[in-house]
Amino acid sequence: MQALWTLLASAMFAIMGSFVKLAAEHQASMPQIVLFRGAPSVVVLLLWAHARKLDLAPIAWRPHLIRNITGVTSMWLGFYAIASLPLATATSLTYTAPLFIAGWILVRGAAHRDPVCIVSVVLGFLGVLAVLQPSLSVQQLVPAALGLLSGGLAAIAMMQLRSLGRMREPEWRTVLIFSAIVVASSAIGLAIGDWGAADRVGWGSLLAIGVSGLVGQLAMTRAFGQGSALLNAALQYTTIIFAVLIGLGFWDESLDVIAVTGIVCVISAGLLSIWRTMRSDAPAR
Repeated sequence: MQALWTLLASAMFAIMGSFVKLAAEHQASMPQIVLFRGAPSVVVLLLWAHARKLDLAPIAWRPHLIRNITGVTSMWLGFYAIASLPLATATSLTYTAPLFIAGWILVRGAAHRDPVCIVSVVLGFLGVLAVLQPSLSVQQLVPAALGLLSGGLAAIAMMQLRSLGRMREPEWRTVLIFSAIVVASSAIGLAIGDWGAADRVGWGSLLAIGVSGLVGQLAMTRAFGQGSALLNAALQYTTIIFAVLIGLGFWDESLDVIAVTGIVCVISAGLLSIWRTMRSDAPAR
């Protein structure tokens, strides 16, 4: 069941990324995009919590603080990368978070002597590099660097989700707090910048960002709150595949042999991580 939650989150975030790109192309401002990413989640979850008379106070503030500082910053950087780069390239960079998680576990945990884990991490990074390499130009270096930074910050946020899950913090409350901080950050952005001039397609894309983001956030929070971090890391690679398919279908972003090879590497790295994680989690006989 954990794998299904992760796959659902991956699909929803790939869809959300496509609408972020579409909204930016139709004159929506970045603070406006961020606002619509968080506002639907706040409204829906507050109404749901009020109807059920649920307590809004978190179990502990520190994990939420770290998760929100890194997660919200990661979102802004990731959205900028998506708006500035081809969808497959931007998604490959922003979704290096699973690779950072696997690398962290490799360095800090018992897996540092495991050759299979080492191969999966190295293969995954090489695959991501191969996916983005064909479309990266000199003008795109800054958005690419910010996209990669987004992935690193997202890794920290995801590990905090695991800590919150161990504390038995409800998923809805974690998402509500995160979404409220997202809305607050967008309000600051709107006060500094402008509202934007989105057309009808832009407004429709903004609404779709909110819906797909809410579903994806809930699914990701549930997935990272239970089970193996490496299994989640491996399965989240599929977001890149979803983004590549969307880019091909709607933006005619063609792939060459290098990019296809990179996708194969990413999938292989994910399968290796899943296999190793399942072996490690299996009870001894």
